[in-house]
Amino acid sequence: MASDGRTGIQNQALGLAEAVARLTPADIAIKHVRWRPAFDRWPSGLKNLAMLAPGSFNPRDVTDWPDLWIATGRASLPLSAKVRDWSGGKTFTVQTQDPRWRNDAYDLIVAPAHDGLSGDNVFEIIGSPHRITPPRLAEAAPAFADRIAALPHPRVTVMIGGKSKAFDLPEAHAAALADQISAAVQAANGSLLLTFSRRTPEAAKAVMTQRLSALPGWIWDGGGDNPLFAMLDAADHVLVTEDSANMATEAASTGKPVHILPMVALKPAGKFARLHADLAAHGAARPFDGSLESWAYAPLDETERAARAVLEAMAARG
Repeated sequence: MASDGRTGIQNQALGLAEAVARLTPADIAIKHVRWRPAFDRWPSGLKNLAMLAPGSFNPRDVTDWPDLWIATGRASLPLSAKVRDWSGGKTFTVQTQDPRWRNDAYDLIVAPAHDGLSGDNVFEIIGSPHRITPPRLAEAAPAFADRIAALPHPRVTVMIGGKSKAFDLPEAHAAALADQISAAVQAANGSLLLTFSRRTPEAAKAVMTQRLSALPGWIWDGGGDNPLFAMLDAADHVLVTEDSANMATEAASTGKPVHILPMVALKPAGKFARLHADLAAHGAARPFDGSLESWAYAPLDETERAARAVLEAMAARG
């Protein structure tokens, strides 16, 4: 599998590869595709192998192409589009997300339904592939038991995103969200488990930490091992800001109530509104209304559904 190595991007390809490996014997090799800074933003069609950064995966070094290539992200596109030719047709190529370039060059595109992509080689799923499974969450829990096990129920895991092209999290809005979250946790006599993303503005992070730190629980400051999987395992409720398709999809894979936290919109919600509608139709997510209402649904498992589609398509090609 190939990506530029960023966690949020890589986890899509790796999650799908791991799901395939759970269904059929497979070895997974992680390859990072990086371009020299001068060429990184160039259009995919203008890039060539001489522009790859030192240390990047380079197809020139491949002596035995794999049966399956799964890739994610813009950096991988110039290579993914040529893998079939380089491998002499041996390698089945899968690209996640909407490539927006040479969509006919890949054997299969695993695309979010909210993107509205269509084509004979397109397989739509709710959200994006990811690595979260119930066994993986349970495996992560013991390492953080000293911070979580004694916390009172209901435990409320909160995943905070940040500024993007579509949304913002200014300090005043972050403060208001923190006050709503605090009131809900206190009313339920529960506890808080909170993580921020790399995109969370520092002012928002500071004000939310200040207003929520008195609650029983743990606000992760980014130091040490990431406790997100353990926090999701421990959660009775999951609150997620509306700016991240990945976070919402991961939360819905737990089978626990997912409450969508509003942000300041910078443009029409568009695909995010469609994603949240899909999650609501599945029974997973509802807008956060200041309370911690519980409900049940079948955990969302779109990554395995996509993995089965990959294997079926490979078998059909022969």
